[in-house]
Amino acid sequence: MEEKKIAKKSPKTYFLGTGRRKKSIARVFLSQGNGQITVNDKDINEYFPLETLKLILRQPLVLTNATQKYDIKVNVNGGGLTGQAGAICHGISRALVKVDETYKAELKKAGFLTRDARMKERKKYGLKKARKASQFTKG
Repeated sequence: MEEKKIAKKSPKTYFLGTGRRKKSIARVFLSQGNGQITVNDKDINEYFPLETLKLILRQPLVLTNATQKYDIKVNVNGGGLTGQAGAICHGISRALVKVDETYKAELKKAGFLTRDARMKERKKYGLKKARKASQFTKG
């Protein structure tokens, strides 16, 4: 039998960071590169229509002057676009700390390593929404 040799790609080192915000969960893969950001196999400009959302997720990179140092690949699901942008920001921050421990102090001071625990409040029975009740009438 003839053996086939499979050409393997050189293993690329990734730094994984998981970020969460509201219902969104983002898995961020950081690797050496030139600053290309891919979200769910789409370019960042294609995935996020608003400039403010792109600004939110780039904040940790701008703070650490690492905008052009790393390529970022993100898998994100759940929630809306704002929650996803926040989750990606959290994930990028965590991955940057794995890359270089010296980033930790400034990222922590800026509040990017803290998980934003605010969630949607659950609906209560007898009410229309979490806190909205029908109008009271004396009767």
